[in-house]
Amino acid sequence: MSDWNQQTIEEFRANEGRVGGPFEGAPLLLLHHHGRKSGKEYVAPMMYLADETDPKTVYVFASKGGAPTNPDWYTNLTSAGTATVEAGTETYTVSVHEIKGADRDRIYAEQAKRFPGFAEYEVKTAGIRTIPVLALTRS
Repeated sequence: MSDWNQQTIEEFRANEGRVGGPFEGAPLLLLHHHGRKSGKEYVAPMMYLADETDPKTVYVFASKGGAPTNPDWYTNLTSAGTATVEAGTETYTVSVHEIKGADRDRIYAEQAKRFPGFAEYEVKTAGIRTIPVLALTRS
């Protein structure tokens, strides 16, 4: 894990889910997942978008900062179908489901509207890959 991720995780836990820097004021969670080959547990801080009609569901975006490949956590999550989330001071299990088609496009567009960096990631990946959107639903 990078030092930057570790610092973000420590700050998140010390401040009941709030952090400064590039994530200040943004909805942030810590996503626990296991390597599909290694079985090792990883924790990834990431922004999310809450579902407007289902309080049990949030969406995460496998943007990898606009890189040409998906992040490892994406494959780990889609292979496992479940994960653990830390949100604020709560920790809970979620089921994982990939959103595709028009629903994916609508959800991603809303995230890009709220946080323009996501629009930039989509420009970087145009013609290379479509950034996956995953629904994390509290069990």
